[in-house]
Amino acid sequence: MSAEQVRLGLKENWKQFSILVLVNAFVGGMVGLERSIFPQFAQEIFGVESKTAILSFITAFGLTKAFSNYFTGRLANRFGRRNLLLGGWVLALPIPFLLIYAESWSTVVFANVLLGVSQGLTWSSTVLMKIDLVGEKNRGLAMGLNEFAGYFSVGVLAFLTGYIANAYGITPYPFYLGIGIGVLGLLTTLLWVRDTRHHVERELDTNTIPPLEHVFLDTSFRHPTLSSVTQAGLVNNLNDGMIWGLLPMVLGSLAYDQAQIGVLTAIYPTFWGIGQLATGRMSDIYSRKKMLFWGMLLQGLAILIIPFTKEFYPLAVLAALLGIGTALVYPTFLSTIAHNTCPKQRASSIGTFRLWRDLGYAFGAVLSGILADRFGLEAAILFIGVLTVASAMVIQYRMGDQ
Repeated sequence: MSAEQVRLGLKENWKQFSILVLVNAFVGGMVGLERSIFPQFAQEIFGVESKTAILSFITAFGLTKAFSNYFTGRLANRFGRRNLLLGGWVLALPIPFLLIYAESWSTVVFANVLLGVSQGLTWSSTVLMKIDLVGEKNRGLAMGLNEFAGYFSVGVLAFLTGYIANAYGITPYPFYLGIGIGVLGLLTTLLWVRDTRHHVERELDTNTIPPLEHVFLDTSFRHPTLSSVTQAGLVNNLNDGMIWGLLPMVLGSLAYDQAQIGVLTAIYPTFWGIGQLATGRMSDIYSRKKMLFWGMLLQGLAILIIPFTKEFYPLAVLAALLGIGTALVYPTFLSTIAHNTCPKQRASSIGTFRLWRDLGYAFGAVLSGILADRFGLEAAILFIGVLTVASAMVIQYRMGDQ
């Protein structure tokens, strides 16, 4: 199919778009595999007690995913989105086996290095391909559906692994789910996913957005809108890295069992995922700046209240509010980046944004671990909450109107 024969739009490309939504659900499932059980996995199987050491797996994941995002963006036009997506699934296949048969914590960390590279390749490729397919009109909706599929799957797998671990033990049964997900993701991509390079060429015919002088520097620091979104993305994933690592520890210190921890840790990504069905479309209609400001502020306030909350249902409400705040910003980040870059530079700009955003996982894990070991869990959580509120203020006072 040539660029002249291609039509842009969600309705025009609904079959391929739906396949990519399914693929991204499998992508999210690979992250959800670890979401609720890893602190207990580290302590019971490997005797790792230091919070900094436990969070090393998130650091490894965040660093490798961040740089994988960046290079996926840089290489997408050269090698094709589909080829990078396939490569990501090939790297995902050994991860569950490494976790099942690991004899040392270093093997677990290596598995998360593979997971980070795999996630960067797979998730970035599905993001780019969906934006390519729908064109300018429905980018927010496209990102909402993409991120819904990924993060709802994170929540479902977090619940399932917590339930399985509570019923049958922390290993190996929870990780069997990852074997099935990896195989299904690879086969679906291989059999049904098609590349979208012709859609990019078609959009160039009507593009009016001037090119950036330097994609990395403009996206990271110089462009008021792009750089404001980028810093918020970093802080968003910084607090997510903290929640991922420290929330199960907080709940464990309150004597919740693994099933209850699985439920509470699943609420946040589930609301995050489901909420994006609405917020993605909202970002096509309403002010993106306001959505980003209120989303970051809501996250920050919810995090600040967590240390003062002990009961199950108030914690569940806070987890839900945190998920809603994240849902407001997550598809809006990507649609705003896409809206402010020309088609040929979009992959590189999104790759740069996702580099900084997912470095937040590493920064959040390291910072949270050090603060928690030195000053306690509550102090670490409060610091991250203040940082998230500050990020909302940057959006309010630096980002241009959108």
